[in-house]
Amino acid sequence: MDETQPIFTGENPPEPQDLAQTVAMSVAPEDKSAGLEATLPTQTDIQPPQAPPPTTTMQEKGKRPLPLRTWAVLGLVGLGLVALLSAASGYGAGIRLRKEAESTQMALVAQEQFQLGVQDMQAGRYDLARQRFEYVVRLDPDYPGVTEKLADVLLQLNTTATPTPVPSPTPSPTPDLRSVQELFAQAQQHLANQEWSMAIDTLLSLRKADPNYQAVWVDDMLYVAFRSRGKDKILKEGDLEGGIYDLTMAEQFGPLDADSKSLQTWARLYITGASFWELDWAQAVYYFAQVAPAMPNLRDGSGWTATERYRLALIGYGGYLADQKEWCAAAEQFQAALSLGADAKAEAALDQALEKCGASEGESSAPPQGGAESTPTPTAPPEAQPTPTEAPPTQPPSTEAPPTEPPPPEPSPTPGA
Repeated sequence: MDETQPIFTGENPPEPQDLAQTVAMSVAPEDKSAGLEATLPTQTDIQPPQAPPPTTTMQEKGKRPLPLRTWAVLGLVGLGLVALLSAASGYGAGIRLRKEAESTQMALVAQEQFQLGVQDMQAGRYDLARQRFEYVVRLDPDYPGVTEKLADVLLQLNTTATPTPVPSPTPSPTPDLRSVQELFAQAQQHLANQEWSMAIDTLLSLRKADPNYQAVWVDDMLYVAFRSRGKDKILKEGDLEGGIYDLTMAEQFGPLDADSKSLQTWARLYITGASFWELDWAQAVYYFAQVAPAMPNLRDGSGWTATERYRLALIGYGGYLADQKEWCAAAEQFQAALSLGADAKAEAALDQALEKCGASEGESSAPPQGGAESTPTPTAPPEAQPTPTEAPPTQPPSTEAPPTEPPPPEPSPTPGA
């Protein structure tokens, strides 16, 4: 046994601490140095601590300024949003003005047709009065008194209607249609003579007597009669509301031609412009500026043509602007009015407006005394013109209706057939 081997005696083995000391004492000195060198790390094995990689925080990223291109894109987007909002607001304002003008126009037409219906009812023309009241109901169901008048007319029609004979149980001969044929021939003659009202009355009597007799031809003749009478009322009689009504009735039997549609549009624009007379000169100027160049001789019951209405509206609008101290704008209106005709009062008003306009421009351009030049006070912008309610036609309508050949008369039934 080696002498360096420790010998354990006793019942219990030594503690781990005592055992380590004993082993250390039994090792030779050279062995101790070798063991220590084996256990200790060398300088090559020791690595210096590495610095952590640099990190960029969110705060440092947020502090970086945005590039110029990003600012330019944001500016363009902002301008686009502003333009979009402006367009939307302008579109909404135009829609509101259009609805207001349409409501005013419908109210005027409904009032006119109601009054005409009352006159037809008093004259005993119950069938025509019924048509007028039904037209008013379509325009304005809540128009005051139209329901009661329509009920009275229907009651009169039912009371004065020809009683229907009770059919006989025995076979009856072929009915005699000579009265219906005579009405048809008479309506043809009225159309050939351009007696539109008489043709309409005759055709309505024929339709009442026999609704199925030459139904297609009767509809065509009613279309021609209503359209021609409507154009005559607008162009020759100055009855714009009645002409619009007849053209509307003609549309129930067939589509209107381009000339009739254009004439209907000009008449409505004239009525709309006249509704603003002495109430809003700017609106009156706007509407008659469209009608006068295309239909200078178009007139209403007052006898004033569209050109005369336009000239007087320009003078009225110029006076309104002069009252508002807008002398330069007033001078423009007076000059436009004088281009349509001479007027002594308009000439005097123009001279005054030009004098005031030149004085106001000189005062605004001259610098104040005793100091530097100051910025001139801007004048108020002119009143914005309203959006048109409907697109006006490009050309005035013609006054002649296309000739319509009457249908051939139906052959008389052979007696005894």
